[in-house]
Parts: sequence; structure tokens; C-alpha cells
Amino acid sequence: MSDQLTKAFKELLHQERFASQSEIVDALKNQGFQSINQSKVSRMLSKFGAVRARNTKMEMVYCLPSELSVPATSSPLKNLVLDIDHNDFVIVIKTSPGAAQLIARLLDSIGKPEGILGTIAGDDTIFVTPTKDTTIKSLLGQIQTLFESNL
Repeated sequence: MSDQLTKAFKELLHQERFASQSEIVDALKNQGFQSINQSKVSRMLSKFGAVRARNTKMEMVYCLPSELSVPATSSPLKNLVLDIDHNDFVIVIKTSPGAAQLIARLLDSIGKPEGILGTIAGDDTIFVTPTKDTTIKSLLGQIQTLFESNL
């Protein structure tokens, strides 16, 4: 796979507007990559860890969550988190429909140094478990700080 193709592919996914693999194929062909096909796009999506998630227009599109960072104050990711609650063992995060896996991937990338042992995500719900040395209350505070502008 050429560096030019990889760069073009990633730039397209950063636009967060492609809902299907065939749309990505067409866009790449329009940029001059005539040998591209759906199976190659499928392999590239898998290789770079792309997932389908809702964009700011609430459309399901392909994006690259592996390149996400902690959300900034103005980040549209903050708007996807609707509620954060907990009990003595687990934190439960409610998101907009289809956004849970994207937010969970972000939390997993923060990981153990910040006290997150792991996450489980459905469509609109995430369970977050702290590491054994982290209290629920301290992890809850850290997560709320990430998403506080919307809560």
C-alpha cells in the first residue's frame, strides 16, 4: 500500500462523511487511485481500526478512533456523553445512540495510568471498571472532568 494512498484514505476518514465502503472507493478513485476496490478499502478500514460512529450531524460514518485524543472543551465528542453514574463497582456512561464504542475506545486509550482497567460498550451504554488501586469516586471524577461541559 502506497504512502499516498494511506494519506488520502486517512484524510477522507477525517472528513467524517462516508457512510459506506463504496463511497470511500468512489472518493479514492476520484483522487486518481484507479486500482482501489471495496475489498482493499475493507482491509484498510480493519488495518487502521476504523469504526462506524455518529458524526456531529448524527450520521453513521467511518472514522479513525485510534487517532482520537482526550476531548478538548470544544470537542463534539463531549456532546455524545449524556450521563455518567456509578455504584460501588462500576461506572455507567450513557451516550447518544451509536456513540458508546467511540467513547469507550477513547477511554481505553487513556487506560491504566489513569485508573481505567477496561470498558465494555454497547450501542449507547458503557461500563467502565477501575484498576484495583483506583477508587470508583476518583475515576468518576476524572471521567466527569473529560466530559464536564455537557453534564
